[in-house]
Parts: sequence; structure tokens; C-alpha cells
Amino acid sequence: MAAFTIRDGRLVDPDGAPFLSLGLNHADETALKFPRNVDVWRERYGSRESWIRDGVVSDLRSWSFNTLGWTQEYVAGGWGEALDWFGDPIDLKHSTPWSAAELRGAGMPYVAQLPVQEIEDWNGHPAFRPLDDDFEVWCDYLARSIVVEHAESPDLLGYFLVDIPAWLPHSSGRDFAELQGLDPAEREKRLYDVASRYYETVAAAIRRYDPDHLILGDRFNGNKGIPEPVLRAMAPHVDVLSVQYFTEPTAESRTRLHDDLAAWREQCGDKPVIVADVGNWTPTQLNPHREGLPDHAARGADYGAALDAVLHEPWLAGWHWCGYVENTGGRGWGLKDPWDEPYRDLTDAITEHNRRALARYGRN
Repeated sequence: MAAFTIRDGRLVDPDGAPFLSLGLNHADETALKFPRNVDVWRERYGSRESWIRDGVVSDLRSWSFNTLGWTQEYVAGGWGEALDWFGDPIDLKHSTPWSAAELRGAGMPYVAQLPVQEIEDWNGHPAFRPLDDDFEVWCDYLARSIVVEHAESPDLLGYFLVDIPAWLPHSSGRDFAELQGLDPAEREKRLYDVASRYYETVAAAIRRYDPDHLILGDRFNGNKGIPEPVLRAMAPHVDVLSVQYFTEPTAESRTRLHDDLAAWREQCGDKPVIVADVGNWTPTQLNPHREGLPDHAARGADYGAALDAVLHEPWLAGWHWCGYVENTGGRGWGLKDPWDEPYRDLTDAITEHNRRALARYGRN
């Protein structure tokens, strides 16, 4: 079947035209169901179906996003320490992802999620499952339960795996059984074999049920770093390098974003790159303590400046923004306030930056 694919190192849509995936992440309706704002939910939507159609999809299209990104939303945990990936373990809680029927019914390009291991950097209690025969059975189950539901969808961009997996040592001290107890040098030597087994097993399960759509791989934590053996190991099995990367509002930080992505893609066989989660923040009424940019207009300018750091590269396949409606998590980086009103100084600027980016691909 016709599907999104990679051609000459570029992401192309099912019609064969170049495609830049501009996505919005973390859309969860419960952000509008607190006592402070549930009346807004009831008056504007009243049902999840209406919220998806008249809220999320309508907003994405009006802001010139063309992809429904990773839908899980952060809902609880020690967010204040969440960017210190080398400190004490954090333990963030996330909402459930959208169902396959909801994703397919949105009527726009989207991504699906396969949680093959509970080894996220934000998971304070990671479960590193042995990469044995039972792992093969587990991956086949996931493919039957998730991949089959998307295999015939022309709107599916591809399959993400784990959200910021701990390929570098997890702050909890836990690790894959095959790597436990090794000194750093020996762990580095064994890491390639472990990662090869992981990606080969996952990819085989996906391809068994869907030979057509892209495998977008793990959403690496670019701010923590990506081990070179893991990038080499994934190269034969994954179609895209997907990296979360949050920049500072400086030219130096944006240059580092570009240079890091360029180096990592070379290490994994010159894969196209999706920036799978990127964002900025400012103090708000709900989160007045949040340090960051001075206001939402500055957020809009920073969005464009960060995007411009990589927009000229032919290997850029996607730019997925965090997030949708501001919640109580303290992040302070939604595009809409807790009462479902857009931060216009931000969304107007993002719309123009998105349109400018899409114009490079002959889109509007």
C-alpha cells in the first residue's frame, strides 16, 4: 500500500511528495476537566469525539501543524527535577495514549506508540526486561495488538518505540540484565550487542504485521546524549532517528542542536531526523514560578529561531512541539491556557513559522 516512506534520504508522503512533519504532542482532554475549567469543557465540547474534532484537529490545522504527535501527557511527578537526568531518580506519571480508532479517525497524519520496554529516563521504577525469547513473544503481542490496527492506514506516519529510553545508565542504577554489574568500559563493549538484539526483535515483530510503514525508533533524550553503539545497532532496523531536544534561547544552544543531530545521524547510517519533542516556556497565571522566556511573544520568536537552526537541512523530517493545553505539571509551555484559550502571541507566530517551513516543501 502507499505509505509515508524514505526516498533518497528524505521523508515523502504516500503520493511521493516531500513531507515535513510538523507535529503537536501531548493532547489530553483531562487538562480541561479540573474543577477550575470543567465548565469550559462542557460548554465547548461535552464529549471526547467533539474535543478531538473541534478542539485538537481544528487547532492543529489552524496553526499549520500537519501531524498529530505523541499524545501522552505528563500529569504528575517531580517535574522540577525532571531535566536533571543524572541526579536522583524521578518518577513522572503520564496519561494513556489515544486509541487506534481515535488516531485513525482524526483524518490527518499521526504517529503510533509501541511501549516495548519500561525504561524511560522519567520512570523512577524502570523495568529492564531480559532480551530473551519472552521478549520476542512480548513484541509479537504488541505488534498484534497495536500494529495490526494501523497497518492499513494511509495517515500513519510510523511507529515510535520508547520515550527517552535509558541507553545511558539510568539514574536509578537499574540496567538491562545483560549489562548489570559491568564496569563502564565493559558495558560500552556489550551495549552494541544488547541494542542490536533489542532493535532486531522489535523491528521483526512490526514488519511481520506491517511491512509498509516507517519505524521511527526510540525518542532519544538528546539533552542527555545518545551512545554511539546504540546508534550503530539501530541502523539496519529503524528508518528514522527521533530525538527529543530542548534548547536554550541562545545561538550557541541552537548551533549545538544542529551539530548534535548531524553527528548522531551520521553514526546511524545517515537517517532522516525527527525532532520528536521540543519546546520552551514562560511564567503563566497557572505556573507563575516557571522560569524561562519573558513572555509568549518571545516563545514564538524562539520557536522560529530553533526551527531555523535545522530547517535548511535535507535530513530534517519532522519538528514536533511540546505541548497543547497548559496543565498543572508546572511546565508552563502549552499553546493554550488552562481555559482553552490560545496564547495568541505564541500561536500566531508559530502559525507563520510553520507556513514558512511548509512553503519550502511546496505546501501551504
